[in-house]
Amino acid sequence: MRFSVAALSTLLAPSAALSLFNSESQRAITSNDDLKIPGESPLEHCSDRKAEGYVEIKSVDLAPNPPSAYVLSPSRLGEMVVGYPVANDYADWFVLFDSSGQDLVIKAEGTVKKTIKEGAYIDLTVKYGLIRLLKTKADLCEQMGEVDLKCPVEPGDRVITKTVQLPKEIPPGTYNVEADVFAANGERITCLTATVKFNMPGMDFLGGEL
Repeated sequence: MRFSVAALSTLLAPSAALSLFNSESQRAITSNDDLKIPGESPLEHCSDRKAEGYVEIKSVDLAPNPPSAYVLSPSRLGEMVVGYPVANDYADWFVLFDSSGQDLVIKAEGTVKKTIKEGAYIDLTVKYGLIRLLKTKADLCEQMGEVDLKCPVEPGDRVITKTVQLPKEIPPGTYNVEADVFAANGERITCLTATVKFNMPGMDFLGGEL
């Protein structure tokens, strides 16, 4: 599952998804500074979801920030969005950046306050504009294996560092990522979200956004 492969044990699963769209052509949109997770990332707490005191997320940082990205040509973008290539006489006009092989380091600090047991899960939703790219339920304990931790996660401070390789292709546009995280008994552990814009390089001077 591409969008949550770098899930962090302190319930920071969306940070990896958001990091994939973090570049000089990307702008984080924050609606409430009180909800912002400290650190260099666009991650926020959900505004309308009450957590049950399982974790305290102290900071999330991405390095390098921003990373570069490979931006799709219009024909390839159309193929990914609508399912088939879209002809465009100006496809070669756009500049492409190659991030193949570049690593992104995600560092998160937090405190687990209640034991997280087997059966905990993440409801993960990723939207591209109005298009829902992904809606899935993932096993939280399985995801935590990506950072060499396993359930049960006992109370205590955690510092997690995860290195992920950026994808080769990122369609420009507006993305929203939300991860609603629950314990096995149905109590909400946390809910994290972010909205970001990823613009086509070279379009800013025209005052346009995609």
